[in-house]
Amino acid sequence: MEHAVPGHGTGQVVELTAPRSGRLDAVLAGALEDLSRSRVQRLIERGMVRVNGAVARKSAVVAEGDAVVVVIEAGTRASEAVDFDLPVVYEDELLAAIDKPAGLAVHGAPGDTAPSVAAWWLARLGPASAAFEPGVERPGVVHRLDKETSGVMVLAKTPAAQAALSRAFEARNAKKTYLAVVDGVPAQPRAVIDAPIDRDPRDRTRMAVTTRGRSARTEYIVIASDGRRSLLEVHPETGRTHQIRVHLAAIGTPVANDAVYGTAEPGSRQLLHAYRLELPHPAGGRLVAAAPPPADLLAAIRAIAGEAVASRYAAVPPPTIEQGEAS
Repeated sequence: MEHAVPGHGTGQVVELTAPRSGRLDAVLAGALEDLSRSRVQRLIERGMVRVNGAVARKSAVVAEGDAVVVVIEAGTRASEAVDFDLPVVYEDELLAAIDKPAGLAVHGAPGDTAPSVAAWWLARLGPASAAFEPGVERPGVVHRLDKETSGVMVLAKTPAAQAALSRAFEARNAKKTYLAVVDGVPAQPRAVIDAPIDRDPRDRTRMAVTTRGRSARTEYIVIASDGRRSLLEVHPETGRTHQIRVHLAAIGTPVANDAVYGTAEPGSRQLLHAYRLELPHPAGGRLVAAAPPPADLLAAIRAIAGEAVASRYAAVPPPTIEQGEAS
């Protein structure tokens, strides 16, 4: 609930009984998983925590059973006006999976007010965004897609969920499947491209395969080809910037209509789509979610592989939580 706090505006009031004895900040950080210990300490310093009716000191120690009231101040993070909506393919109390369209950035540079997934998500979170640390620049964003890449991505609703999802990506426990239409035909029908990636020393706006780069691995499978273009399923094992685009260009089959690493027709966009995502859910099990290819990619798939293959990818299965693995 919202509560007026003299001198502090409004905030969410959380009432609880101390589950154990110990330092107040440590006990609260353990009991309120969406608040870090440093955030709890700042709330105590600002007089937003009471123990048994009295304003708590920073060094306070509580006993098991003490009555604690915490006022979580509404964040000062400005929510930009958003005049668009995004398709949500799965949602629960901890996260959402969306279908990002091509042409929309996940986030802009600091201070950038252009439309973005991050701005949309912040507006959608509303007051719930106050649970995130004020210093968190993009609440809920745990991974990204290039602006002109479409497809499925996940967003966290709480700091704890964001931390759990971020760990999954960092530990490479997220399995990603992309669909790519490329110019040409790969030399091998299935292969792993193992080549380090870093900034292109000749053009810092591009990435490139370079011996001084960070390790990067991308598996691809050729699904169909008409001799001019090919349809690939791509599974990146690492998550370097522009990784799929750089790796496919490096083997001589750039993503079709990629203006940076290949050639593009006027008014087109790179034919790359994040089709399927499987990763540990913060509450346990594994979330599996998919997004159907948009019209431009479906048309390209149809031209290469025929209606049956296009229809197969268009008919994505509903999202599921597969049990058997905790986050």
